[in-house]
Amino acid sequence: MRLARVLATALAAALLLAGCGGSDAPPRPSGEIKVATGNPGGVYADYGAGYADLIESRLPDASARVLHSGGSVDNLRRVAAGKAQVGFTLADSAADAVAGSAPFSRKLPVVALASLYDNYVQLVVRADSPVRSAKALRGLRVSVGAEGSGTALIAERILRVAGLSPDSDLTSLRLDVRESATALAEGQIDAFFWSGGLPTGAITELRRSTMIRLVDLGDVVDELTRSYGELYTETTVPAVVYGAQSAVTTVSVPNFLVVRRDMPDAEAYWLTRLLFEGQSRLIRAHPEARRLDRRTAIATHPLELHPGAARWYRESHP
Repeated sequence: MRLARVLATALAAALLLAGCGGSDAPPRPSGEIKVATGNPGGVYADYGAGYADLIESRLPDASARVLHSGGSVDNLRRVAAGKAQVGFTLADSAADAVAGSAPFSRKLPVVALASLYDNYVQLVVRADSPVRSAKALRGLRVSVGAEGSGTALIAERILRVAGLSPDSDLTSLRLDVRESATALAEGQIDAFFWSGGLPTGAITELRRSTMIRLVDLGDVVDELTRSYGELYTETTVPAVVYGAQSAVTTVSVPNFLVVRRDMPDAEAYWLTRLLFEGQSRLIRAHPEARRLDRRTAIATHPLELHPGAARWYRESHP
């Protein structure tokens, strides 16, 4: 974790503890809660389905509906427009949303309930592919991720810092992770990007039928950070995740659970509380839920914590 993220966590914790004090829990929310997740086969979809089940089981007057989507950018737009009450997103997409930077045309009124886990950028090729770096994608057929996804946002940034234009130096396709896996297996593309937790089900399934490997992205990490900021952190995908021969260097980005700024405090409180009280159930939905930790969940820079979420963190502090 970079220094900025450590400092953000410490500052958030200090602010929360400064207002620490117990009180009765607010009333439980009612009505339908739409959860914007991601593409089937990705971690958002599995994690989100588990979260929706929690809402259904723990909030007797509420119902939950999972909305599959393009991913981070799509989810931020849905939450801001009131088409979903809660959504999963990457921190870099969230930073653009609150700044009103491309791909967003205006600032979006979104805040966070929690930082959940880190996404890992995975550039997948066949095992016998000559591609050993992002620069080697020139002239090839590459899926950069679904329209409206955080994968597409970071894939295009990686290509640019590698000296490639996504529009002219390669054939870019907008496929979700399952479509990408199928296309690689059938020889319709040469590589695909995916930004997700570990392991990603669609890649695990692909490996059962096709010899694949991940491309090391270590040569673009420094320039990516210089160009786009310290939300990107150098990390490795361990060999054991997909049974590879060696670990590969890549970049990671935090994932947040987000809501509209004007969500009622009681609703935000309970949606946050459910994450932690139902963590064992979320782990059964996807192992990335093991990374949920009350101490680091409040590190949601560049998003503010919703006041209802902040109340739960204060009151749950031992």
